[in-house]
Amino acid sequence: MPGPMPNPSKDRSRYTASRASERAAKTRRVIVLPLVCTDPVPDLPPGRDWSPAEREMWDLLWEGPQANEWDDSFVMAVAMYVAHTSAVLSSRATAWHAQEARHLGDRLGLTPQGMAALGWQLAPAEAAPVVPLRGA
Repeated sequence: MPGPMPNPSKDRSRYTASRASERAAKTRRVIVLPLVCTDPVPDLPPGRDWSPAEREMWDLLWEGPQANEWDDSFVMAVAMYVAHTSAVLSSRATAWHAQEARHLGDRLGLTPQGMAALGWQLAPAEAAPVVPLRGA
């Protein structure tokens, strides 16, 4: 059991909301994601014809850093993200499609807010070599 919940109505409570958030921040687990996922890319689910652009997006998503934390149970959610995002990018979408794409992007960790909520960080990239300017 995690302990008592904060009680903001009591000004002398040991468990104020700020102390609870401090405790949560200290115990939050951070997962550092590799920059690529080397697991095999799953097949697109059947049921519709996937365009070449959607197939490319599918491959890019499953080879990206977030895919390191996805398993086979994410296949349908990623497929829905691809379908909704494709509709948005091709101007065939309704506001509902755009909203669903945004929510799925957050839940899948594809946005900065989604990554923060899931406790994910990208592994640091190797520093690019410094090339001196000519004439400097």
